[in-house]
Amino acid sequence: MALAVAVATVILDQATKIWALQALTPGEPIDLVGRFLRLNLIRNPGAAFSIGNQATWVLTIVAVGVLVVILASLHRLGHRGWAICLGLILGGALGNLIDRFLREPGVGRGHVVDMIDYGGLFIGNVADIAIVVAAAVIAILAWRGIGLDGTRAHTRVGSTTGGGESS
Repeated sequence: MALAVAVATVILDQATKIWALQALTPGEPIDLVGRFLRLNLIRNPGAAFSIGNQATWVLTIVAVGVLVVILASLHRLGHRGWAICLGLILGGALGNLIDRFLREPGVGRGHVVDMIDYGGLFIGNVADIAIVVAAAVIAILAWRGIGLDGTRAHTRVGSTTGGGESS
């Protein structure tokens, strides 16, 4: 399931980027919900909020590291929510990594195509949405004590201590 979600995320992300590059003009935003939500095409060399503009190659290395960790974790999945979340993060990271490798100014330094402007606070893309949604759901799963393997925190604690104490 995680891989299917990842593939769907990458396809949706790349399709919206292709559309944005063809339909939008940089510097000419289109209001969707007033100025609160707009389409506004930019090419982002950095991370969220354009952090790290001068270190694009570092962001590329971090993204590759995230992919390796997620791929190594897939065999431990035992919960549908975790599978969807890891698929969203994997797909989001891959979507932006494709830009880093295939877009100008060059391999490992490519600028990410962003087009969804959130009231001038930041501009993102579908990959970013996937990553943020996954992070929010992971926080909920962790708060509820649901592990990657699907077991609950109280179940894991009880199984590692050999059960309850006798009096």
